Amino acid sequence: MAAEGGPQAAETEYGIFLPIGNGGWIVSETAPHPEATYEYNKKAAVLADAYGLDFVMSMGKWRGYDGATDHWGRTLESITMMSGLAEATEHVKVWATVHTNLFHPALAAKMYTTLQDISGGRAGMNIVVGSYVDEFAQMGLWREDIGHGDRYRYTEEWTSVLKRLWTEDSVTHDGEFFKLDDCRSRPHPAPAPTLISAGRSDTGLNFQARHCDGSFLTAEDLPGLRDASRDVKERAQKEGRSIKTYSMLTVVMDDTDAAAEERRLEYGRGADIDALVNMKRSWGLPLDKALSLTSERPEDEAFQTPFVTGSSETVAGRIREIVEYAELDGLMLIFPDYHADLAAFGEKVMPLLRPAGGTAAEQG
Repeated sequence: MAAEGGPQAAETEYGIFLPIGNGGWIVSETAPHPEATYEYNKKAAVLADAYGLDFVMSMGKWRGYDGATDHWGRTLESITMMSGLAEATEHVKVWATVHTNLFHPALAAKMYTTLQDISGGRAGMNIVVGSYVDEFAQMGLWREDIGHGDRYRYTEEWTSVLKRLWTEDSVTHDGEFFKLDDCRSRPHPAPAPTLISAGRSDTGLNFQARHCDGSFLTAEDLPGLRDASRDVKERAQKEGRSIKTYSMLTVVMDDTDAAAEERRLEYGRGADIDALVNMKRSWGLPLDKALSLTSERPEDEAFQTPFVTGSSETVAGRIREIVEYAELDGLMLIFPDYHADLAAFGEKVMPLLRPAGGTAAEQG
């Protein structure tokens, strides 16, 4: 699809979604299988920092999906890992994930103030409204009495309390879900950490528009992604705010387009069907629907996000097309092998995306 609009903005941000869970982001027996270790993630973050990417982000995950690959059966904890990576890096923003149903806002306020101090102002909070029953039921922390809309109402209050704790010397709050009495959380972070969230529901988009600095979006195709980007920005504008939009993209690169496509096909060939079905069931899909969706194109289902394949020139062109057409402010990238593939991307693609070099902040 031909891209529309003007030249790509210099301030487009590029980051990586760290493989904090074993197997990374490709659910396959024939793909590289990153391990959930600090050293593996540290090397990926240091490479991203060295090649001028703008952020590194990690998910929060508490239960895997079994299957032949035991996908995400082994995971690290996001906030503590990103605190280590804040020391290991110099320039990239470090965005950690918090589940609002697991962390009291006073606890999260203190933890992210600490991360902001360690990182020298590079911290970000990815706010997730916990929705996968099995992850939290295993801990006895799943509340059946709170539905989807209630969880966002809970998270709205959670976020409002968090922001007060970051700016007020004493917080007294008597709300629907939280009660605080002369609660103190000093020092205050300066500046406040970046707030990011994802979600496609109307309630989720309204939450992002009211509270977040960044929105991670997904859609069925590029026109849908562009519509989603425009939508959340318009919602934020009505709230008197601005918001940046991001999406995710897996990059499979090689010396030639044909070689890259061979890699993709090989990774897709080994799709771990059992793990993929279990993943879809965790979303709330019934077994027959999960099996149907997975069996239609398992070679594509192995990739959890949209993907591009090709040489460095092809990949750079596709990335520019996606960003321009969908009117995004940034992309979070995923690689099969975060060490070899990220190094190749940094050496061959980043100079094409940013001929002047530097990070988005430096170019902006």
